[in-house]
Amino acid sequence: MPSDLPAAPPDAIETLIQRCLAGDQAAWEAIVRQHWRKVFNVAYKIVGKHDEAEDLTQDVFLKVFKSLETFDRRANFQTWLISVSRNLCIDHYRSVRKERETIDRGVDANELAPASPDAGPMAALEQSDRVGLLRQAMAALPDTLRTAVLMRDIQELSYQEIADRLRLPEGTVKSRINRGRTELAHQIRKLRGDDYSPSRHSPGSGPSGTGASS
Repeated sequence: MPSDLPAAPPDAIETLIQRCLAGDQAAWEAIVRQHWRKVFNVAYKIVGKHDEAEDLTQDVFLKVFKSLETFDRRANFQTWLISVSRNLCIDHYRSVRKERETIDRGVDANELAPASPDAGPMAALEQSDRVGLLRQAMAALPDTLRTAVLMRDIQELSYQEIADRLRLPEGTVKSRINRGRTELAHQIRKLRGDDYSPSRHSPGSGPSGTGASS
């Protein structure tokens, strides 16, 4: 994406918005060119990764495009755009952090590496147990989700690299990664017994259940 063009004056941006709403694709492209760098900078300051910031920048402009009709024309467009950018990026950052913390509570993906030869026998055994737990949880995932999670969180490939290798759209890749992380965290909790209790999962449980009486 080329660098930002000089910001358009208020009357010019209003004209571009009107043209966008009338279906003028060139007008939308002009808005994107004028503001791309500003939105990207907001995203990069929050996530700190170039490829992720680019993905978020595209997401921001998609959201803005869908919300353009409801934009209050009395407000400053650039101020509104930056606010949308910041809110979406912060939400994304919190979501990713929460997902990874959930996974980390079960096992750290970095622990797939061999144990240090200097580690004591108890430490090595503990690490082995956690690695085994992760492998069991990963094995329970559908192939498509497992592959996406491995590529992103273990191999640390970018979304674009994963999309190229799998020959899929980036949006599909992101969806698989998010679903895979959620399912992986669920499988880890399941293996540890954290979210399975008779009162919640017994077929006959519940206020009107037909389970055996005590």
